[in-house]
Amino acid sequence: MAMGKSMRETFRSLSAAEFFYRNREIAGFSNPSRALYQTVRELVENALDACDSHEILPSLYIGIKLVNPQKSFYKVTVSDNGIGIPPHYVPYAFGKVLFGSKYKLRQTRGMFGLGAKMAILYGQLTTGKPVEVETTPLGSRYRYYFKIMVDIKRNEPIILERKMRRLKKKSHGTAISVVVEGDWSRAKNKIYEYIKRTAIAIPYASITFVPPDSSEATVYKRVTNKMPPPPKEVKPHPHGIDIEMLKMLISVTEASTLKEFLAESFQGVGPITAEKFLRDIGFDPNMSPHSLTAKGIKALTSELKKYNGFKPPRADALSPLGEDLIIAGLKRVLNPEFVTAVTRKPSAYLGHPFIVEVGIAYGGKIPSTEEPQLYRFANKIPLLYDEKADVSWKIVSNAIDWKAYGAEFPAPLVIFVHICSTKVPYKGVGKESIADVPEIEKEIKNAIREAARKLRTYIFRKRKEEELKKKTIVYVKYIPEIASSLAVLSKPSNTEINGGGLTVKELEKMLLNLVREKLQKLGASINVESLRRSIKIR
Repeated sequence: MAMGKSMRETFRSLSAAEFFYRNREIAGFSNPSRALYQTVRELVENALDACDSHEILPSLYIGIKLVNPQKSFYKVTVSDNGIGIPPHYVPYAFGKVLFGSKYKLRQTRGMFGLGAKMAILYGQLTTGKPVEVETTPLGSRYRYYFKIMVDIKRNEPIILERKMRRLKKKSHGTAISVVVEGDWSRAKNKIYEYIKRTAIAIPYASITFVPPDSSEATVYKRVTNKMPPPPKEVKPHPHGIDIEMLKMLISVTEASTLKEFLAESFQGVGPITAEKFLRDIGFDPNMSPHSLTAKGIKALTSELKKYNGFKPPRADALSPLGEDLIIAGLKRVLNPEFVTAVTRKPSAYLGHPFIVEVGIAYGGKIPSTEEPQLYRFANKIPLLYDEKADVSWKIVSNAIDWKAYGAEFPAPLVIFVHICSTKVPYKGVGKESIADVPEIEKEIKNAIREAARKLRTYIFRKRKEEELKKKTIVYVKYIPEIASSLAVLSKPSNTEINGGGLTVKELEKMLLNLVREKLQKLGASINVESLRRSIKIR
């Protein structure tokens, strides 16, 4: 029986832009509240990468303006002082999905070069407004302005307006403005929290944020000029390979032998190691890589992934913050009484290098809470959603006995956990929580315990000092009375005591000096004069 016309299926392809336009929740644009937050996040991360990668101390402006109250349209503007974008790349950088500068094996904030374009697509979908871009490339005397929309069917930019002007003095950087449908009242707390945590992670940046409901800006001033070293592009490690990646590497190699191909295409593999590996698995080191069959590529991939003779992945592609910057960031925003940080040595999972960093801030202006306050970061990006699904929460809430480290809840305690890697193992497409990878879990646990031991030393020393302070108050409180009694006893008629003749003030001074000497020997930082004033002793 012939199939009816109404039952026939129709087939067609989707462009990358149309796919992400139809599935925008993949990138976090699921509703107006989340979309407004996500737009700020994506534009800020692009701006920071434009500065960090060229070791420019970032100066960021973030502005949100309500442009249509009836329709809840908000204009989000983020400007930076980064390297700028060459004008011939601007239309594609903002109008073509899966086009960008992040498709290299090194640590970057964004993984796909997709986020900013998703904000642009979401804005185009909900408001019909184009993205506006102003940019001055490093070394240029011209400021370039573009209005761009995305041809969703063709995944190509549509340039609505383009102009340029000569600058009176040299400058560099980019400003991007996107109009999106948003919900500021619901997104407000997340956006403020995101900017606060970004300020913690990058104390070397100056950040100004102007919200839509206030003319008063929130400003985080730069507190250090020290920056983490920028990551370097590296070759893949054999343990992180898959069949398709191996095929792509073979398709572009100019190596004439398999031994040369492995040594040139992978890190941790030299000519001697390559030859030994190939002979061990029964491959001819001198065969051409282009002569490998599909079966041979599959076998080679499998052996590369499990061979233990390769050097571990290098950490050159990573850019950890470092202990000094973590401490500076926590101090800058939280004003704690105690802060410490730990940066672990590089490790690897499935051939991907990673570094775990932990900071602990305690007391001061941190409010007490019933549970530890966890600040999670991946490649310097604050993670605000899905906290309870994250491996760090599992460790902080279940694997660490905080009471053993002196922290009894409610307590003013913040734990900062940063994971940097060329491939962060996110649990879902939203990139908001880290998966329970055993190697990463172990490193986080060890880093937290190392930092917590320093916290325990501080808390126990503080408690000991508080006990000593109570005792000192008693001593100081009764010094005038003791001095008066000794003055009577030390009169000339009682020459056996001090030889006689000491005044009350002299005796008080002598006794106070004895107390100070004792405190000094005990290593206590108690100010005796302050204590005397606090208990109103003259």
